[in-house]
Amino acid sequence: MSDLVWLKSSYSGVENSSCVEVAVADQAVAVRDSKNPAAGYFEVSRSAWRAFLVRTARVR
Repeated sequence: MSDLVWLKSSYSGVENSSCVEVAVADQAVAVRDSKNPAAGYFEVSRSAWRAFLVRTARVR
């Protein structure tokens, strides 16, 4: 996953506090802290990411 295209969360505040970025690849979704991208990232399966988004949408 070397050529990732990172997208910042649409929920980023005005001051960009507590933001994450995601990059979608063929087999996984990478997640990192937008304020400290050099710290690295973790990966979850695309199905796990989809389940997270569905659950998050229900909570709101």
